[in-house]
Amino acid sequence: MKVLNLYAGIGGNRKLWEDVEVTAVEMNPKIAAIYQDFFPEDKMVVGDAHQYLLDHFKEFDFIWASPPCPTHSVCSHFLKGQGIIRYPDMNLYQEIILLKTFFEGKYCIENVVSYYEPLIRPHQLGRHYFWTNFHISQIDIEYDIGTMNRQASKNSQRKAIIREAQIPELIDLHGMKDFDLPNKRQVLRNCVLPRLGLHILNESKRIVQPELFQ
Repeated sequence: MKVLNLYAGIGGNRKLWEDVEVTAVEMNPKIAAIYQDFFPEDKMVVGDAHQYLLDHFKEFDFIWASPPCPTHSVCSHFLKGQGIIRYPDMNLYQEIILLKTFFEGKYCIENVVSYYEPLIRPHQLGRHYFWTNFHISQIDIEYDIGTMNRQASKNSQRKAIIREAQIPELIDLHGMKDFDLPNKRQVLRNCVLPRLGLHILNESKRIVQPELFQ
């Protein structure tokens, strides 16, 4: 199976995939280097995932995309209190519409649960929205990403540390001095948990009546 893994990060969703030929696209070269270290057999493209999708989507059997989420998240409510109001990044919906209309394989586009009513109905699993052209059954995954607010309660900060510990097989960011990332915790928070990534890939392989979203 030829898989395109867009906005790949350090590869949380990809960690448990097997028997796949993966092309990964990541804009940040330092993060791309970490991904490549984990998955040396994957083809890594350092570049614009949004444009790469448009240019190459016909070449793959399965496409996963995790476009940037900050402009869609509930954090927008907090920013409003600081006088910051911004447009949601509509690249997310451009990709959904492109794949829904023209792609002949299976796809999954992941993002956070948004502060607004989604324009196209997704699946929801935990803190994620997933737009797919196949059914995703529920899966019991418990985790709490905690908070990034250093002024928050000690309990909330402890949960954020627990979130880091949940993906030890990806990378010990505190011990990898060679990877100079400005916000290591954010890199981990952006990961889809490996078991969830595997569950969705497996669901895409099931022979079932597709569940279409309007």
